[in-house]
Amino acid sequence: MRLQNNRKKLVQEKLELRILHGLVCEWEAAIWVLVPAHRNLMRKPLFCLRDMKSRLGYWSRKKREICLSRDLVVNHPWDSVCDVLGHEMAHQLAEEVLGVCDEPPHGPTFQKACALLRANPKASGTYRTLHERIFGESQDARDKIMLRIKKLMALAESCNPHEAEAAMLKARELIAKYNIDLLERNEHRDFVSIFVGKPALRHRREEYHLAHLIQDFYFVEGIWASAYVVEKGKMGRVLEISGTVQNIKIAAYIYDFVTRFIDSRWAEYNRKKRLNHHRKTDFAAGIIEGFQSKLESQASEKENKEGNDASELVRIEDPLLRKYIKYKYPRTTRFSRRISSQDANVLNDGIEAGKKLVISQGITEKKKSGKLLEGGQ
Repeated sequence: MRLQNNRKKLVQEKLELRILHGLVCEWEAAIWVLVPAHRNLMRKPLFCLRDMKSRLGYWSRKKREICLSRDLVVNHPWDSVCDVLGHEMAHQLAEEVLGVCDEPPHGPTFQKACALLRANPKASGTYRTLHERIFGESQDARDKIMLRIKKLMALAESCNPHEAEAAMLKARELIAKYNIDLLERNEHRDFVSIFVGKPALRHRREEYHLAHLIQDFYFVEGIWASAYVVEKGKMGRVLEISGTVQNIKIAAYIYDFVTRFIDSRWAEYNRKKRLNHHRKTDFAAGIIEGFQSKLESQASEKENKEGNDASELVRIEDPLLRKYIKYKYPRTTRFSRRISSQDANVLNDGIEAGKKLVISQGITEKKKSGKLLEGGQ
């Protein structure tokens, strides 16, 4: 037992060292949003982890130290960690660069620092973490649109394929109507950003296909953002999606659902074939292509039947969301990937499987996928 405890302690210590290195890397990446005059004055602080029950993190001017909760960094997704890190960096910026004086901790200068760093001014103290705020069950209990969508998603589990398809289509119509109403009322709306998938040094072709799918059909915007890959100890990239809380929850669920569908169908398809991971990419890309063609077909059928604009079910541009994206990511670059050889037969088999995909099982609370000791993100 003692030997087992010692091993666990060594694993914990090794993990925490990697996390501390990750915080340094994220700090270095985050300051590039600042103008040179501010960025050059930001000096790298010390970083530490502590057991804290009353707060998620703090900045100590005396020690020049950013400290985060050990529970936060080990048991929560990495974007929740970065959310708190940005808040504490704003305290550092306010004190060491902007010269705050005679103000409360979260006063005007701190608020300015948050705006400059694109940081969340509330991500501290007893404030709930990013994923708890978005995916907590208490949120859905007060959200009528999410409750209705949940019921429709549950109906989509029907063994009757026509009933299941009808329920899925109705859910998408409801989502589209919600977004159209938002635009027509032109009310203020808050946007949030989260990671979907895992940070990685390289991403497979199907992940880029899936990113386009949820942007084109589920009313979010996506950016491949830099993010620390804990398992590799290096900075990589991750898909970060932005939108209203309702749209984020739906898009994140769709992303996870399609990913699980791909894995289960591939395991069944490849049971006797024993194809390599390149062919899985072909099959997965086919599934996404098949599902996308099905969504487009549903939109066209609705237009022909009711005379409505099919674009309602495809993509609606939200000018406020675009403004948020430009604010959050002031400097972006485009990149492209060269497609390697692919197996047309495997791709076509994937397309046929994708045409049968029905989003169902309801939208439930997102699981805690950030437990690093258990191999989470």
